[in-house]
Amino acid sequence: MNTVEQAGTLGRQRWLRLIPIVFVTYSLAYLDRSNFSIATAGGMAEELHLTHTTSGLIAASFFLGYFLLQVPGVLYADRRSVRSLIFWSVLAWGVLATAQGLLSSVPVLIAVRFLLGAVEAAVLPALVVLLARWFTKAERGRANAFLILGNPVTVMWLSAASGYLIEATSWRGMFIIEGIPALIWAFVFRAQVRDRPADTQWLDPAGRDAVERAIAAEQAHLPEPAERPVREALRSKAVLLLSAQYLLWSIGVYGFVFWLPSIVKAGSSAGIGATGLLSAIPYAFAVAAMLINSRGSDRSGVRRKYVWPWLIAGAVAFYGSYLLGKQHFWWAFVLLAIAAVALYAPYGPFFAMISELLPQRTAGVAVAVVNAAGALGGFLGTYLVGWLESATGSTAAAFLMLAGTMAAAAVLVLAVPVKTKERRA
Repeated sequence: MNTVEQAGTLGRQRWLRLIPIVFVTYSLAYLDRSNFSIATAGGMAEELHLTHTTSGLIAASFFLGYFLLQVPGVLYADRRSVRSLIFWSVLAWGVLATAQGLLSSVPVLIAVRFLLGAVEAAVLPALVVLLARWFTKAERGRANAFLILGNPVTVMWLSAASGYLIEATSWRGMFIIEGIPALIWAFVFRAQVRDRPADTQWLDPAGRDAVERAIAAEQAHLPEPAERPVREALRSKAVLLLSAQYLLWSIGVYGFVFWLPSIVKAGSSAGIGATGLLSAIPYAFAVAAMLINSRGSDRSGVRRKYVWPWLIAGAVAFYGSYLLGKQHFWWAFVLLAIAAVALYAPYGPFFAMISELLPQRTAGVAVAVVNAAGALGGFLGTYLVGWLESATGSTAAAFLMLAGTMAAAAVLVLAVPVKTKERRA
């Protein structure tokens, strides 16, 4: 039995123990960054007299902080400790997320959203680094997909629950109630997670050794890690292309996530409770697509062809929504559900692709560089959708922009250099 087979046979404890923890961690991060969209549709905009442009600016300020601390955060995680970094990050974002419910000043809200982005910045790349230390190449697409599932699963229940929570309390009460779990979870994470298999006691020794050997064998085929991983990542053609691609993709993702509740509320004329429930529907299909797509990518050992076709499908769906307009909201809503599936399905293979292009140490920095570019895309998507709606009085121009960015993202994936094995496949 080779080391990869041993890792699968002897290391199943990793899936049961580690994956739920990283899933919940990223879910809470995504909850506390995304519930702003429900608050805006649920009375915050009216109470604080926010225009679409101002709402977009407050929401988008998160991504400026998120952008700035990506690389420093992952360097700390790689050289010191993923566990320590995430403990303090979760604790800090719990405080900041709760504080949003106590504020009424727009400049202070912008500052808090900026700080929230800064403390969340390294969470995703640090968790990708953690999974790369615990799971082999044959497992990594699924492991990353389970991590990123925290995104659509959270938005799904967040959209449904938060609407009714606002009805029961207020948008302020929603922020406070949904910020508290992070304060508790920080201590759960620190108690349960260790940086490497060798550091843990709950994994049996045979499985621990098999996983360590399998990952070491995979890394042996890659170039030696650079002494300056940031410079090495920035000199990589693949990393630069994937960064530009992820920026464009993130314009689509965050333009969709942050403005879907407002689009649904305006188009359906439903109350905030029903709006939240309707906004949750597209994410249920996205979850299923992520699981199926990542499993197919792992089985084939191929990444790129499990990414770009979905992005093309998303571009077509957004363009269809643009053609239909507000006059045919329910048909446009069906296309938005298709767009949600296309936006989320490629995440697992995409992040597996990054960590397999470079040695482990450089790969962590590469994920941070790509994710930092995604943060800029998140800022642009969140702000531009609001600005275009204010400027034009409809969502048509925003849908057209999202269609264009998704199509461009698909083209850039095709330009990324791939290994000979994947090219033959």
